[in-house]
Amino acid sequence: MNQDAYEILLSTCTQYQGALELLKQYRPYLETLPSMRRPSESLITLPLPNVRVRQAVSQGLAERGDVVPLPCEVVFLMCDPEWKIKTGVEICVYIHRPHEDFSELLSRWRRTELLLDGGYEWLMPTYYRHLLSEGTDQPLPLFVVFPDTPSRILRGLQGARLPVVEHVPHLGAIADPIEPPAAPDSDITFEDVGLEAETDGHLGREDLMMPLDAEESPGFDLDESPSGDLGQGSFDSSGD
Repeated sequence: MNQDAYEILLSTCTQYQGALELLKQYRPYLETLPSMRRPSESLITLPLPNVRVRQAVSQGLAERGDVVPLPCEVVFLMCDPEWKIKTGVEICVYIHRPHEDFSELLSRWRRTELLLDGGYEWLMPTYYRHLLSEGTDQPLPLFVVFPDTPSRILRGLQGARLPVVEHVPHLGAIADPIEPPAAPDSDITFEDVGLEAETDGHLGREDLMMPLDAEESPGFDLDESPSGDLGQGSFDSSGD
């Protein structure tokens, strides 16, 4: 994975079409979209987002009222197309960066949790200044990896029960979500899902890319949005 592939994917996800195609690969999050018929009015993207924290953050990360950058690539905010208000669903996307190892990638999500824990508001683009910018304190993570992402990173994210999808640059598509390992009392072993098949430093992804059932959310509650009912509901990033 090189810098160009990273930058192309990031720029693609800043547009609602690219964001929607990414969400289609993880159905629990896709189902939070208020309207599939009006996606351009239902999804706001904030690339390289900034927030204003309402309380001082531990470890000296920020003081009360500070504006700080979030260590994610882009945030997706769901918006009711009729009422023009945020529904409360906020998805933070973390794209594996060139030369980034597991601890660095996971630390970006952990730092986000610390920054947003005491209350915050989004710094919205001018076009969306009419929307309420208050955060919901329940951000949801989504990790995007590449075919050459080291297997230890996939294993770590799986162990942390965090949602992951794989982007394949040369095919211009995002593959199926990578299913976390089975519970310890399951009959399925790590060998069955390819965790032992490490000959070149990477996982056997043909074994890992299994469909995700709608009920298999990674443990994040998607039903506590202030708006109540959230509605029903090939990624081309070649970018010449």
